[in-house]
Amino acid sequence: MTYDVGADTAVTVVMPTYNEAANLPRMAEAVLQLPLTGLHLKIVDDSSPDGTGRIAEELAEKYNADGQRRMSVLHRTEKDGLGRAYTAGMSAALDEGAAYVVQMDADGSHPVDAVPRMLGTAVATGVGLVIGSRYVEGGSLDEDWGVHRVLLSRFANGYARAVLGTKIRDITAGFNLWSATTLRDVDLATLDSAGYSFQVELKYKAVRAGHSAVEIPIRFEERTEGVSKMTLRTQLESAVVPIRLRLKHK
Repeated sequence: MTYDVGADTAVTVVMPTYNEAANLPRMAEAVLQLPLTGLHLKIVDDSSPDGTGRIAEELAEKYNADGQRRMSVLHRTEKDGLGRAYTAGMSAALDEGAAYVVQMDADGSHPVDAVPRMLGTAVATGVGLVIGSRYVEGGSLDEDWGVHRVLLSRFANGYARAVLGTKIRDITAGFNLWSATTLRDVDLATLDSAGYSFQVELKYKAVRAGHSAVEIPIRFEERTEGVSKMTLRTQLESAVVPIRLRLKHK
C-alpha cells in the first residue's frame, strides 16, 4: 500500500553521533537527497574525539549554502548515553517546529529510503508512532549478524514485551518516526533511561498515553565503518528498565 508522503511536512531527522566521521558524510547526503522538501537533518554530537562534530559543521555549511536551513548540529560536552542525546535533539526539533521527528542511527544500519514510507503512513493513518521493524512480516536482519547477536536481539524484544505486556514486535527498534503531539504528551524531560533502553521506555510511555503505533518492515544492515557502542552496561540497563517501568506503572 502506498501513502501520500506529505513532502512539505516539517520533518526533522535526529541523528546522534559519537566517532562516526567515516559514516556521516554519506549518511547526510542520503538523508538530504530524500524527496521531502520539509526535511531537516539534526546531528547531535557528543564531543567525538575523531572530529565528527567538525565534519558535521562543514556538512551543514555545505547543505545550507543555498540559504535554506537543511542541516544543523547540536554539540554536547559529554558522552552520557544515547537516550540523553536523543532527548536533547528531539526536544530541540520540537522547539524548532517539527511536526514529525525521526530517530536514525548514523552507522547506515537504518534504510534511509524508508523515511518517506514512514511519514506517509503517519500522515495517512494519524498514528503517533511508526516503527521501522525488524520483526514484523517482511522485516529482516543483515546476514552478517552472528547467531549470538540475533538471539540476543530477539530475546531482548521478547523479554521487554513480556514484562511490559505490549504488542509491539520490535520495541527495542531505534528507527522510529514520532508525531510532535506524541512526544509532547510523553514529555521527553521525564524519561529516565540514558542508554539504549530509552527506545523501550519512550515507546511504552507513548502507548500508555493513548497513542497508537504501526510497524512497517525494514531490513537492518550491519555497519561497514566504525564500531558498535553497545556495552555490557547498556545491556544491563536494558534488562532492568522494563521491570522498573512495570513496577512504576502497574
